[in-house]
Amino acid sequence: MINTSEIIETISMIRQEHLDIRTVTMGISLLDCIHSDAGRTADAVYDKIMKKAGKLVETGQAIEKEYGIPIINKRVAVTPISIIGQASGAYLPLARALDRAAAGTGINFIGGYSALVQKGFTGGEEQFLESIPEALAETKLVCSSVNVASTKAGINMDAVARMGRIIKETAEKTADSGGMGCAKLVVFANAVEDNPFMAGAFHGAGEPECVINVGVSGPGVVKCALEKVRGADLGTVAETVKKTAFKITRMGQLVATEASRRLDVPFGIVDLSLAPTPAVGDSVAYILEEIGLEKCGAPGTTAALALLNDAVKKGGVMASSYVGGLSGAFIPVSEDAGMIEAVKCGALSLEKLEAMTCVCSVGIDMVAVPGDTSAETISGILADEVALGVVNTKTTALRIIPAPGKKVGDSVDFGGLLGTAPVMPVNPFSCSKMIARGGRIPAPMHSLKN
Repeated sequence: MINTSEIIETISMIRQEHLDIRTVTMGISLLDCIHSDAGRTADAVYDKIMKKAGKLVETGQAIEKEYGIPIINKRVAVTPISIIGQASGAYLPLARALDRAAAGTGINFIGGYSALVQKGFTGGEEQFLESIPEALAETKLVCSSVNVASTKAGINMDAVARMGRIIKETAEKTADSGGMGCAKLVVFANAVEDNPFMAGAFHGAGEPECVINVGVSGPGVVKCALEKVRGADLGTVAETVKKTAFKITRMGQLVATEASRRLDVPFGIVDLSLAPTPAVGDSVAYILEEIGLEKCGAPGTTAALALLNDAVKKGGVMASSYVGGLSGAFIPVSEDAGMIEAVKCGALSLEKLEAMTCVCSVGIDMVAVPGDTSAETISGILADEVALGVVNTKTTALRIIPAPGKKVGDSVDFGGLLGTAPVMPVNPFSCSKMIARGGRIPAPMHSLKN
């Protein structure tokens, strides 16, 4: 049982160190909305989201006011729409219904315009993938994700090739906003069913009818804690992060249980991820620099991130009854002031981000590349990223923006939490012949654990 006295000492963290609950996300099953008529399916989707999530924002605001805890985002995740729309064969009406429901409930984003194609496509899923660029261009609040690989299935290289083209098309259709559609599109290996963070959130088929998942945050709090142990050995650094993560997660547990009680919806999980913002002082990169790097991206960066990620998990898992989602440290370039600085000064490259993927949550995230980057090159970057997830039995992902009309040295401003992305250089050599082979890269040997 959580007592509010347990979070009294977090007040200074909230006021001075950017501590917040990054998101309260309601997961909603849409399986009972399926109908052979697209219009009836869309109406059922809209009605169910309005019924279930109608009081989500109001409840979050009440908890904020009562406990003094900032809750930055209130979001909804739904059953992958590739499943819901297959009976009718129409997907864009569902995207529009999601967007209307998101606007109607007042939430920040809705996730679940998603597909799971790690081993192959159904006919409906092929149609669904082709609808993604138009759906993201037409809607404001809809987020999309596609799982193209898993440790058990291997890598669907046909899906990898297709997603390179879809990312390019999405950027072109949203060129007037700097390719904003790509900021709402993420491609996964080993996607999880209970992720509360966007753009990758969806409500998995193994989830209950409706559930509350909470994502905590607090890079600024961790950095401030480490400032107090400057000069100490790395074991002390790890212990400090662990204790701090416990306090942060305890607050998340409180908010999750309160939201669950007030909405009469089961509590799902707390996601421990350290999610940065563009605000100065609220940066994962700054934590790594506090550990002892001159700049994020310097030699030692991957080791420092491994220490941080492990300590966050160890501290957080003791503070919540149910830990899930992604639970680690996020490294989205445009959303992290320290990462932006590191790219601009040449300390951080795509190749270093790829290495960091091995020890963090997700991977190459919110990265802008030149607008003339080919679809095959994007597919190659994606293939590398998901291979790390498949081989290491972890979730990895790519959220990349080939910014129309932009070149290296330019930047793209998305505003708000999405921040500003400096355009990063890409290896100029081609992988097009490999991507053209298609097929499936088999699952690794260690997937055979039965």
